[in-house]
Amino acid sequence: MELFDVYPLYNVTPVKAEAEYVWDEKGTKYLDLYGGHGVISVGHTHPKYVSAISNQLNNLGFYSNSIQNPLQKQLAKKLGELSGCENYNLFLCNSGAEANENALKLASFKTGKSRIISFNNSFHGRTSAAVAATDNKNINAPINLQQEVTFLPLNSIELVIREIGKGDVAAVIIEGIQGVGGLDEGTTDFFQEVEKLCKQHEVFLILDEIQSGYGRSGKFFAFQYHNIQPDIITTAKGMGNGFPIGGVLILDKHEAKFGMLGTTFGGNHLACAAAISVLDIIEEEQLMKNVNEVSTYFKEQIKSVSQVQKVKGNGLMLGVEFDFEVGELRKKLIFEKQIFTGGAMNKKLLRILPPLTMNKEQVDVFINALKEVL
Repeated sequence: MELFDVYPLYNVTPVKAEAEYVWDEKGTKYLDLYGGHGVISVGHTHPKYVSAISNQLNNLGFYSNSIQNPLQKQLAKKLGELSGCENYNLFLCNSGAEANENALKLASFKTGKSRIISFNNSFHGRTSAAVAATDNKNINAPINLQQEVTFLPLNSIELVIREIGKGDVAAVIIEGIQGVGGLDEGTTDFFQEVEKLCKQHEVFLILDEIQSGYGRSGKFFAFQYHNIQPDIITTAKGMGNGFPIGGVLILDKHEAKFGMLGTTFGGNHLACAAAISVLDIIEEEQLMKNVNEVSTYFKEQIKSVSQVQKVKGNGLMLGVEFDFEVGELRKKLIFEKQIFTGGAMNKKLLRILPPLTMNKEQVDVFINALKEVL
């Protein structure tokens, strides 16, 4: 049997990783400024993370959600405290797409409606409703297009007013900072007006923090820059530092009932152990403080690269934009300078999504390599 060939691959085979670095099978060392799509939050193979998973595996790796699992409650408590979202309840699942799928389903259950408002260049996942709310026709099959989704430009509040006013909208779903789309984001005025409209019309406001959450933006969730309170927050990538886990944070005024949502593997013992250790490390090592300090330094140093047109994003969720497509630049950074970076739907943008442990010296390595390659 061969693999179903759906991924264009770089000819690099990582076999070992530590902190902000990975090594391939030839022993070549790479600086990882992409973290596997922003998944690596506390650094590769962090000792406390490895210990937490190993210890849990030695006791109990998995049982279903039909029994008590105190680790889930421990995770929810810790997540509420660190994020400032203690007035939310947590549903655990396995991935970002699954988190958004359940968020959209819950909104539809609660409102009795089915139309979704999403935004141009959005990316919310590849499952049924999540991919329908993703602005990419190439990954939507006919079965997905049965969903009722209206795409609007970011920051066009008049169009949101018009669409919500039609009375058939279940939810507005929006990323705190767009990831795959290219690091664009709503203004504070836009977020606040959307929140107000959703409350007035009993529409769910869903903040997709799959990539922008868990301290990556410099706040725990990127929406916290805008002083709003969503009905639902979804999170995943940085949550398990590579172990598959996702979460749906649901404002506590929205009541649950048995059978409304469900999952086999979501919130399993190993996943919870991984996620709790991530939160412990973020807190103990003050990683959000580090994110803001390194981000400020990055934005200052990148000014010395004359070809850079713009820097987008916040924290260590950054986009470096040029006036040319960056595909070849990314290849040169990998194969000549041994630095991983990311791309986006905006073909002129380099995505920078390193572990939150990145330091200023590594910023200098990247800036110097970028200058030399350019």
